[in-house]
Amino acid sequence: MKIERESLKSFGFHGLEIRDYTAGREGSSSMAEVTVPAGARHARAWSKRSDKYYYVIDGKLSFIVDNQILNLSSGDVCIIHQGTRFSYENQTGEIAKLLIVHTPSFELAEEIFEE
Repeated sequence: MKIERESLKSFGFHGLEIRDYTAGREGSSSMAEVTVPAGARHARAWSKRSDKYYYVIDGKLSFIVDNQILNLSSGDVCIIHQGTRFSYENQTGEIAKLLIVHTPSFELAEEIFEE
């Protein structure tokens, strides 16, 4: 199966821009591209369902995972296991891009946002 990026519609989610490659498709995992504008922040959250694999495509981001600060740049990966509290922020003046994989697949109803 081929999914072309240009065929996807992006949508906003709390200041982030998301392109979901697997929406409406059956699968054991899901994948999306996330654009994180300068100064944008993902609220502290955790998943009741999925492990999350964040790959930094471009830019720099600061993750807080269980109160530990992790600074990531292009090519780095942050793995967040199901039940682990996290947030991330783009503290730079440049746009950052992430690829996120959820295993099992993403379900918004299983995500807990604390802020």
